Amino acid sequence: MILLIINIIYYSIIYAFIGFSFFCIYNTSKYLHFTHAISLTFGAYITYFISIQLNLPLVVAIPISVLLGIGLMLLVNQYIYKPLQIRNIKNWQMLIASLGVYIVLQNIISILWGDSTLSFRTWPVKQGHPFYGAYITDVQIITILVSIGLLVIIWGFLEKTNIGQKIKAVSSNPELSNLLGISKDKAVVWSFILGSGFAACAGILIGADTDMTPTMGFNWFLYAVVAMIIGGMGKMHYLFLGAILLASAQLLSAYYIDSKWMNSTAFIILILFLYFKPYGFSGIRIKKVEI
Repeated sequence: MILLIINIIYYSIIYAFIGFSFFCIYNTSKYLHFTHAISLTFGAYITYFISIQLNLPLVVAIPISVLLGIGLMLLVNQYIYKPLQIRNIKNWQMLIASLGVYIVLQNIISILWGDSTLSFRTWPVKQGHPFYGAYITDVQIITILVSIGLLVIIWGFLEKTNIGQKIKAVSSNPELSNLLGISKDKAVVWSFILGSGFAACAGILIGADTDMTPTMGFNWFLYAVVAMIIGGMGKMHYLFLGAILLASAQLLSAYYIDSKWMNSTAFIILILFLYFKPYGFSGIRIKKVEI
């Protein structure tokens, strides 16, 4: 049971981390940026390329991977999303476009590295640290601590910096922000920098703990979005509540029924919330509902 609790904490923090990185972008752009899933995959695979194929240390590979992940998403925003928005296409069309970009980039990763399972772990496999009859590995400890630390950093950036306040202003009321001289385009760029950078970090942490495949980012991304919807479009602690509920339900269903039920459980909970509590734990209704 202690092992189950440890796994719930581990998955909850990762869901919350990825969910908040996505929410940073969604909150300013107001469309579902499915290509965000590639940020996770790209971060892990570039780390593999630099650390394993180029044989450079992880301390060099990780920051380069994060920066390249940010650069890739900025290019997607600049040369794909912005031209489409200038044409005033509808939000469902933006969703399809972002899904198409994700599929293209995922296939490029498959062409470059193949579909087989890869890993950049070069350290010896050791038994985890004993914890009340269960074991927790070094990678899991690092993942939990780094994720919490980065969440605190991104929260502090949004709350305490001038750029963060501008992002929040555009997220809340883009029309009024424009009248006050706050550029929505710059706010979106900064949200892409923050969201994509933290998503790349999440992908690297996941890749350090589990093996990598070209589709690894999409499942984690979907679970994080489900956690975000369950939590509602409110404050960070609501996202944590959604992540904890989702992770608990998934792992309990795997423990008591079968691991094949993890995916089904996530979407059953999503459907129930959309039906009975459509605004999630926060109860905050979005002023303008968009796909």
